[in-house]
Amino acid sequence: MNNAPLLDATHDPALHSWVASANDAATDFPIQNLPYGRFRRAGSDEPWRIGVAIGDRILDLARAAAAGGWSGEVQAALAPLAAGDLNAFMAQGPDVRRRVRAELSAALSAGSPRQADLAGALLPQAAAEYDLPCRINDYTDFYTGIHHATMVGSLFRPDNPLLPNYKWIPIGYHGRSSSIGVSGQSFHRPRGQVKAPDAERPEFVPCRRLDYELELGVLVGRANALGEPVPMDAAEDHLFGAVLLNDWSARDIQAWEYQPLGPFLAKNFASTISPWVVTLDALAPFRAPFVRPAGDPQPLPYLDSAFNRDSGALDLRFEVLLQTAAMRERGEAPHKLMESNFRDAYWTMAQMLAHHTVGGCNLQPGDLLGSGTQSGPAPGEGGSLLELTLGGKQSLTLPGGETRTFLADGDTVILRGHCEREGARRIGFGDCAGTVLPAREVRA
Repeated sequence: MNNAPLLDATHDPALHSWVASANDAATDFPIQNLPYGRFRRAGSDEPWRIGVAIGDRILDLARAAAAGGWSGEVQAALAPLAAGDLNAFMAQGPDVRRRVRAELSAALSAGSPRQADLAGALLPQAAAEYDLPCRINDYTDFYTGIHHATMVGSLFRPDNPLLPNYKWIPIGYHGRSSSIGVSGQSFHRPRGQVKAPDAERPEFVPCRRLDYELELGVLVGRANALGEPVPMDAAEDHLFGAVLLNDWSARDIQAWEYQPLGPFLAKNFASTISPWVVTLDALAPFRAPFVRPAGDPQPLPYLDSAFNRDSGALDLRFEVLLQTAAMRERGEAPHKLMESNFRDAYWTMAQMLAHHTVGGCNLQPGDLLGSGTQSGPAPGEGGSLLELTLGGKQSLTLPGGETRTFLADGDTVILRGHCEREGARRIGFGDCAGTVLPAREVRA
């Protein structure tokens, strides 16, 4: 049975918090959100702790658990969180997650008698530093953005941009979890083999066509046993929440290496996620029907369910911003490059998980499923520079006169995402930012 998120008192748009900043209309983290992350005081050597974002503060769940006042069931559920282990909490499944959410919401609500107990458990987000929110065991990247797939396909296969299997199967490949970092990370431009179309042999050089990819990352909660597929009706019982994901890509390295097995060095040098995991429960008001365009094939039965047709899509608005080193020096704000919406994805979160497990693959708490690049249907809605510059043929001009076809050293890319609709409180994901450093010197 699908235990998918339903609306309850925690989603009430009129709900306010005694944490004043959570009541700001522009905050990503009102009381209706309550995402989980791992933090510690900036510059300290303290152990990493699990907290919940509320306005511009973090509720330290170790201190909140120590304060007591919770039901016996929730006090027990808080134990792994108090120990800094989000994975163990994720593994407990959606019922436990919702009970904890309900009591956290009540405790943080305006007028709560718990205010005096919990005020000392708050830390300003500006005074914290962040780690990955959970242990990511495995990472699989899908290709659910049909507008991205079509645009990129048209650059390389103008007569056949979308391959025949795309509308039948959620395409994916296994990525590298060890190089996933949290927002704020800097990474060195990768080196690799690059071969120009007219060259006789490849050369070993720094990547010249470094790109970002705008994605949603979905984190697994409850595990499934090896050999036991998860049916669509139960798929969302095994999902915990979502983060923003930047799947940095070395386009020129990828072009030479990807045949016949797909990308390798072009993708394994860095990926960046946002620090706060927004739970499926917080996203419940923003679910939408999953509808295939007229004339497209309907999913095979193992990829279909009544719930998925009714509410499988998610109305999540993305944007990507770029700030160059020169812009930072001049004190200029990042420049918005594009916007898109996850509602345009061709496959849903549940379909990704159901397909991943249909052959018997076992997923574990904290496994990351990337959505693939999320582009919109309009020309200026590409979720990568590859699309926005038509494969590097058309430069983007920034407000200060700088131009870009691909990323330069010192560039910072910021992904943002939020959900809003009439009758619901706006919630967001926070920033997912990463900065490009020059390539390291490597002996060829």
